[in-house]
Amino acid sequence: MTDSMSDVHADFRASVRRLAADRIAPYAADVDEKERFPDEAWQAVVDADLAGLAHPEHLGGSGADLLSQVIAVEEIAAACMTTSHVLLVNWAGTCTILSEGSAELQKLVVPEVAAGRAGAGWCLTEPTAGSDVAGLTTTATETGGGWLLTGRKRFISNAPWGDWYAVLAKTGESRHGVFIVHRDDPGLSFGPHERKMGLRGSPTADVILDGCFVPDLRVVGDPAEGYRYIMAELNGSRALIAAQALGVAQGAFDAALAYTSERAQFGQSISRFQMIRGMVADMAVRLASARALLYEAVALIEAGHPEARARASMAKLLCSDNAMSVTTDAVQLFGGYGFTRDYPVERMMRDAKITQIYEGTNQIQRLLVAKAAYAVAGVA
Repeated sequence: MTDSMSDVHADFRASVRRLAADRIAPYAADVDEKERFPDEAWQAVVDADLAGLAHPEHLGGSGADLLSQVIAVEEIAAACMTTSHVLLVNWAGTCTILSEGSAELQKLVVPEVAAGRAGAGWCLTEPTAGSDVAGLTTTATETGGGWLLTGRKRFISNAPWGDWYAVLAKTGESRHGVFIVHRDDPGLSFGPHERKMGLRGSPTADVILDGCFVPDLRVVGDPAEGYRYIMAELNGSRALIAAQALGVAQGAFDAALAYTSERAQFGQSISRFQMIRGMVADMAVRLASARALLYEAVALIEAGHPEARARASMAKLLCSDNAMSVTTDAVQLFGGYGFTRDYPVERMMRDAKITQIYEGTNQIQRLLVAKAAYAVAGVA
């Protein structure tokens, strides 16, 4: 980046950080405790025009670059990972519409989502198909003027809060399409709210499709190329999950620094103890290394570099593994207090775990990274 662009992104980070501290963090514990939607935080996001960061200006968004999106997710996640998740899933639910959808479909869906007046979700995972995307069983059958969708999608974020859902379904042998379903479409229903370890305020439920009719207008691009469409979007989405992991780790680190500076034992601040300082140093290194790799991945993605896919997998892997380590150490630094809900680090540790699982488990990320390494070495 140029110096001027660095200043722009630094100023943007500062503004989102202030917003997160003033209007998001105060509600994070209550959202988690009551497993409720983060209404106050979401309104703050909408008021700050952050809901449309990933959407182009002609569709009501701000057309921000990927780095700005990453910064926003990172800073919001440091205060409340649930709120960051609602935001980035809205972007994920509209990404294939932006890249492959018709102008008419874009105008139908995107402006309301960009303004924060509508929510979106992405329906990929199924009861028997998680990492094995090719094994999904939801089908789309062509009929007069549209398609009939039948199947069940599992662990769908923003369901049933969202209005629009991008559904990947089989349209034939080795053929898949992306179909945009509205919450009011006949044949669409939702399962019960999932009771989760973390991200407890993020609405999550099954999306059930029982002969749900989707008109041709709401088919994204070619109904045989949906699998390729979603694969093309994974670089950006994995960078955003990495940012989310980095953000919650940074939030836990900042809380641990403040606590250990104030907590006194044996007549002095525990921040003076060498064992404490050793843990803090390890946490700081994990944060810095994860951030450096993530920002390198973002630069490669934005440049369309052939190594972007492997770097995005590396960033998602490192940021999420480091987030789990940093948040766990933060709980340890709080001692017994870290095990209580009176302090934020136990929530942050619970929230961090999912970043190692969704958007491709870290075991899958390791396979992708190894595959890329062998390809560079010229080994099949």
